[in-house]
Amino acid sequence: MAVLVTGGAGYIGGIAAQQLVEAGEQVVVLDSLVTGHRDAVPNSAVFVEGSTLDRPLLDQVLREHDIDTVMHFAASIEVGESVRDPGKYFQNNVSGALSVLNAMTQAGVKHFIFSSTAAVYGNPEAVPITEEMAVGPLNPYGLSKLMVEQMLAWFASAHGLRYAILRYFNACGASRERGEAHDPESHLIPNILMAAEGKREHISVFGRDYPTPDGTCVRDYIHVEDLSDAHLKAMSYLRDGGESDVFNLGNNIGNSVLEVIETVKRVTGRDFPVVYADRRPGDSARLVASSDKAQKILNWKPRKGAIATIVEDAWNWRQAYPEGYTQ
Repeated sequence: MAVLVTGGAGYIGGIAAQQLVEAGEQVVVLDSLVTGHRDAVPNSAVFVEGSTLDRPLLDQVLREHDIDTVMHFAASIEVGESVRDPGKYFQNNVSGALSVLNAMTQAGVKHFIFSSTAAVYGNPEAVPITEEMAVGPLNPYGLSKLMVEQMLAWFASAHGLRYAILRYFNACGASRERGEAHDPESHLIPNILMAAEGKREHISVFGRDYPTPDGTCVRDYIHVEDLSDAHLKAMSYLRDGGESDVFNLGNNIGNSVLEVIETVKRVTGRDFPVVYADRRPGDSARLVASSDKAQKILNWKPRKGAIATIVEDAWNWRQAYPEGYTQ
């Protein structure tokens, strides 16, 4: 049996594919390389270049490689872009997932692990956020992920599919050989690291009057290797007969924007300008996960929750690969 990793040339998918290989799994990576990087795919994985929208290709991959589990990472992920171009997000994220699910149904593949997001919660009713809280995405990206979550319930009912929905909070950090290389980069930690490298003139802080200890937004940062580990544990859970369910993946810890900036300065030993700007529309003061459910049911626990560890791993990868995957 083998595992199909869609989007396995991307940031999280590439690290999950590597952990699967190290766990002794047969791994097939499907990625269009539109935003992914061929060098992020483990050498021992079978690589297939193509889109999740290519149904004949999916049918061929599932048939030829004896797939029993699909880890679905392939998606467009930029919130701002989703507002400007919602059609792209419903096409790539919703139609792409539907194509995979239809192919799985045809091939009799029963296990699906879905890369979802905390963006489905919108402005949460309370913090820490639990899986039982109301959902209400504020942008097409979050809505596209929620639409797939809702599709999964119907596929489970109609076809016996069993799934694990993993709602990420702020993915960050790096493994020794794989890290974050988006273009453009919109995530906080790599942007601060670029300021430390002198590749950005400054780092902007949007709002300093939030009801938080230092007035800046607080977020839950989760190391990418811990995220990947949760996928492997979710796979084992489903293979052992576990019921379909949804899980938050976070550290149960919040760090403010200023805390992250000061951590980067300590880890790198470098200073850089910080510019304060007005709040951005839609930013919540505090978004922190309760991952108690994942810890209890999946027997998963973050091992790299300290923000200093996250920053240090991301910094070390950038120093080892200053040009990212282009070198």
